[in-house]
Amino acid sequence: MTAWETVVAAIDTGDPQWVAERVLALGERERREVAALLPAHIAVAEERAHARELERVTRRERESEAAWREHVRRAERAGRIVHEYERWEWNTPWNRPWSLEREANWADSLRVAGAATIGGAAAVVAWLNRREFQERGEASGATTAILEGVLSTRPAAWQEDFATRAALRLRPAPRRRRRPDETDALALAMLRRTGVVPPEHDPLVVAWVRRPPVREDPLLDHLLPRLFEAEGVGAALRGERAEPPARGTWLATLKRLAGQGRRDLLLDGCVRRFLRGGEAADLRFFVRLHELLQPTPDEVSKRAADYLRLLLAAPGPVAEAALRHLRGLDHLDHADVSEALRALLFRPERKLVTAGLTWLDAVARAWPGDLDELAPALGYAFACESADVQGRAVRIAVKHAKRFTPVGAQALRDSFGVLPHQLGETLVAVFGGEAAEEPPEPFTPAELPAPRYAEAFPAPVTTPVELGPCWGGWESAELWLAGVVRLHHDDRDGLVAKLSEWRLGRRSHERPWLDVWQWCEEIARLILTGGSPAGGLPRGGAVSAPHLFLLRRWAEVHSALQGGVLPPYLLAEPTEGTGHVDAGELVARLAGYERRGVEALPADLQQALLRLPREVAPEVVARARLLTSEAGRAAARWMDGGSPEPVTEVGWLASGRLDPGGEYRDDRAPADTRTPDLAPRIRVAPTGLPLVDELFTEPGWRRREGQGGLLPWWPYVMPSHREVVALHFVPHLLYGWPAQGVGPPEAYALALADGPWGEGMALVPAFLLADPSWSKLPVVRAGLVVDLAARGDGDAEEIGRQLGLLLRRTWLKPGPVFETLESAAEQGAHREVWRIMTGFLPVFLPGPEERPHTRHTQVLAFALRTARWAGAREPVPCVAEIAERRASNNFVREARRLHTYLT
Repeated sequence: MTAWETVVAAIDTGDPQWVAERVLALGERERREVAALLPAHIAVAEERAHARELERVTRRERESEAAWREHVRRAERAGRIVHEYERWEWNTPWNRPWSLEREANWADSLRVAGAATIGGAAAVVAWLNRREFQERGEASGATTAILEGVLSTRPAAWQEDFATRAALRLRPAPRRRRRPDETDALALAMLRRTGVVPPEHDPLVVAWVRRPPVREDPLLDHLLPRLFEAEGVGAALRGERAEPPARGTWLATLKRLAGQGRRDLLLDGCVRRFLRGGEAADLRFFVRLHELLQPTPDEVSKRAADYLRLLLAAPGPVAEAALRHLRGLDHLDHADVSEALRALLFRPERKLVTAGLTWLDAVARAWPGDLDELAPALGYAFACESADVQGRAVRIAVKHAKRFTPVGAQALRDSFGVLPHQLGETLVAVFGGEAAEEPPEPFTPAELPAPRYAEAFPAPVTTPVELGPCWGGWESAELWLAGVVRLHHDDRDGLVAKLSEWRLGRRSHERPWLDVWQWCEEIARLILTGGSPAGGLPRGGAVSAPHLFLLRRWAEVHSALQGGVLPPYLLAEPTEGTGHVDAGELVARLAGYERRGVEALPADLQQALLRLPREVAPEVVARARLLTSEAGRAAARWMDGGSPEPVTEVGWLASGRLDPGGEYRDDRAPADTRTPDLAPRIRVAPTGLPLVDELFTEPGWRRREGQGGLLPWWPYVMPSHREVVALHFVPHLLYGWPAQGVGPPEAYALALADGPWGEGMALVPAFLLADPSWSKLPVVRAGLVVDLAARGDGDAEEIGRQLGLLLRRTWLKPGPVFETLESAAEQGAHREVWRIMTGFLPVFLPGPEERPHTRHTQVLAFALRTARWAGAREPVPCVAEIAERRASNNFVREARRLHTYLT
């Protein structure tokens, strides 16, 4: 075997160590021959490795399939049913974990071969950095050690040349690289081995810090000063935590080095890095290091000029740290303090301006003489975009008003124009001058869009070719079920031919059958083969009442097929897109049953009754009274005033319990710190129809996993009783994830249905208004409110009341709510938005014993805007009560502004 054949055989093993041993055993002439042939062998080595991998995958799949078949045979012999999920059970003979085969590591084997045979250092560096190896190699720490060992056989001067060239070849690492590149590791290892002075190259410093620190590192003295200069170091180390620094991290190492005589170098480096600027995220590591070093007042004093410079333009975290340390000094020059305050109060960040105002207030108390020098800084704070900051700046100005001379007072008056009208008036009363006029808010609402109505329900299925799939939505499922029943009577052969196109599984589904599509398959199996097990309904309580009701309708068709008593058509097939059944059509269907002597299926009959409209024409009621069957008499009673009219409500519970005494928590009570739950209640006299009574029973107040199945179908089960459907939605409202939750499709279906509004119907749109998770766009979230306004439907005041409860009791925040309501107003629903606010304010605003917060002030300001949009002029009692209080804080002032406008 030639030298080249020996090396190729070693490369095919995928073992870099074996390649190193084979190549190093060659003579000089043989190495040169191998080096010449290596470039052309790259594509060949990759192709051969790919072929081996393909063969291994094929062999593995063949073995897995054989193991699976053997598992199935053993189960059948034991009389056990094999379930489909078993096919994917992990770590079984038929689904073994994958492992990386050594033969696939062809790239690292070639890297080692080239490193040992190519002559010049520059050529070796180029070889190791070839794109083919970078993209496909499996380089690891072990491979790096092998490469280092191979290179160590070269002369010392050659190694130094290689180390320098390899370092200069390093490139900036992508920000999302998950682990350091082993090419970097080799360059660092050779620099340490040779002791050569590292070149000044930023990517080298980044590569150095991307790896854990090395004790007694020969590179430390060279690269540590560059730590604060090299671009990319902050991004590489931004993830290190400082409280406390973990062992083996750079923060822990640098803290240790600070105690070994390098403290000034590190502090100066941090400050120097801050002055260079950059993104806040890239400076995070240096801020943590700086705070970990805990500079003493003397150390801060030596660098005070630099810290003062940082207050003007450094990123927020840097400026905060500089301010914190400067405030610890008690001998700063007054001019420096004044300059620092102007720099801070000129910044846009609310947190920094607030901190600057706190400092200004403390400085003013100890400032000798007048405060005219601080007036410009205070004027900068007036221009802050935060209303809270503006109010605080005004209070500080009023507090120290007597210490401003006419010159300082004029400097403040020059800044009054940037303040809101009310705050400006507060200062005018103390300093004189004029406040900025309150400009009228431009508001031009659009015309309300055309209201949304339900689309027409598709025509009934009367021929086999019209029979579509049963999945895809409630319409598809209803058409399929009614079509199968009708075709089973009218064209059984055509139905069998159509269903034969389905790909049914070899066995029936494992029971219980929780999904409608499973019942569809079993009905089809029964028609095609005559065999299907008895229906498998879930146990009571395992699924929600509307879900179980839907399953019962499919189950009774399945049972009727088995018993040979399937009717010629169904009574409950909808005639309208809302799910309703025309009352006259139902009477005709029942009359047809009576002529043929057909008995109605119980779930089908009760579904048909639930789908009747709330108002039935007298002549249709008269026709219904002529029916003689039990089903006909039930329909006549329902149409003639027998439809249930429940009393409903939604209560709030804390931590899964009612309040003491079994009563619901008072609506104005503060939110409990524990997770709240909603408790729906339904009170109604029994109808004597068991399945209907089951639907009109209040659901459990806590959602169980799996009870949200077929949620979008529920409004079409009871289209004339949308409040009851809304109460069944309540347990799925706040805690939808990871199970299915209530969203816009369900809410729109409820809105298009019929029936009175109650707390449940108001809670659903209120939740969609408040929850920004389903859409980031306020214009989309406002769609339901706009549609309700366009149709003149809904109880806006009750929506507002439920909205207030949601914001009081849950994690939802006012900001997205007001964005959504403003968008609704802009789309033409401005009057409905004000009505929502009139229901919202009494619930959300704090009572006499509660402390108002900033969000309450913001609510009143928004309410004033909505009142102006709607042209409202009726007082709101809770706002009037607040406006009459003697306090003069922002909260009361906003209440007075709103009350004054309304009256």
